[in-house]
Amino acid sequence: MRLFTQTAALIGFNLRTLPARKGSAAAAIFGIAGVVAVLVGVLSIGEGFKRTMTIAGSPDTIFVLRTGADSEMASILSRDEAKIITEAPGVARANGKALVSPELFVIVNLPKRSTGTDANVPMRGVEPAAFLVRQEVKIVEGRPFAWGRNEVIVGRSAQYQFAGLDVGSELAFGQNRWKVVGIFESNGSISESEIWCDAAVLAPAYRRGSSYQNAVVKLASPGSFQAFKDALTSDPRVSLKIIRETDYYAEQSKLLVRIVNFLAGIITTLMGLGAIFGALNTMYTAVAARAREIATLEAIGFRGLPIMISVLVEAIILAAIGGTVGAIGAWLAFDGFRTATINWQTFSQVAFAFDVNPPLLLRGIVSAMVIGLIGGLFPAIRAARMPVSVSLRER
Repeated sequence: MRLFTQTAALIGFNLRTLPARKGSAAAAIFGIAGVVAVLVGVLSIGEGFKRTMTIAGSPDTIFVLRTGADSEMASILSRDEAKIITEAPGVARANGKALVSPELFVIVNLPKRSTGTDANVPMRGVEPAAFLVRQEVKIVEGRPFAWGRNEVIVGRSAQYQFAGLDVGSELAFGQNRWKVVGIFESNGSISESEIWCDAAVLAPAYRRGSSYQNAVVKLASPGSFQAFKDALTSDPRVSLKIIRETDYYAEQSKLLVRIVNFLAGIITTLMGLGAIFGALNTMYTAVAARAREIATLEAIGFRGLPIMISVLVEAIILAAIGGTVGAIGAWLAFDGFRTATINWQTFSQVAFAFDVNPPLLLRGIVSAMVIGLIGGLFPAIRAARMPVSVSLRER
């Protein structure tokens, strides 16, 4: 009981004397805030990319690719295979028609608005069922493209990032000229990074014949997946890879997220070491400046352990304040910031927004407190071991 009483008293005393040491305390707080801001900012890139890739994923939406393909770019399906897919068990139907969207996927070059440099932008040829399979796609400006005509609709994120995609603009792709007639949104998903048109018009423009690259299927229910998969993988007429949309896009996002996390680890480790040394210096200075106070406390009966704990708690509190400042700063500076990066699976650009979410903020604050704990540990031990006779002579 005495231990807790002494510890509480010392923690209160330390916190009340912080204004007298505001210079060193501020240095520790803002040093740690910088580390957390960088950590959260860098990690928000991966979080934003992952969110864009997976937000529209649904367990009852299935991607069908050629066996062995890891992306649409590496896949090819014939019209006969597409027809077999529509006849598989478990496929949802509307007005007697299977909700299966065979699609084409090509890459076109467009300049970025920010730099003017060319970038690879995905252009998707779809059939009417695409808008029933992907019900989150909504036209928010202009109108849908007309079937059989050289018209396109553009995802909102692509419009923000790339030049020449406003309604009324004309584009030259393949052997055709295309008119932008509408802008669509899809809850911030990867589809917003794409240009959509009629697959029947896109195929001859790129000499794709009668082939597709994938089929997007809406199942009657999520529980129909296994029956649908078994029917197609056991059919000797086709060689297909069946994967849920959620799993497909999660796999697509893994590489970039790993790269971002690796870079964030290197950067924050280096900055974190600097912050730890800063915290060490701050707490050593605080302990040295209060040597006589600490010795007096020991002389009147305070033990070494409560003194050590109080110094540690002070360091952790300063770090938590710094972590909170850094996390809030990162949220204000980065959350929602729009950019684009390459999807290494398709070598096309994906437009996305940085995502500074609550778990990421908490991670930043916890990291700050770990820095404070490490930075305050040795000064706390020193404070507890200071000889009373020597400390009382300090000025």
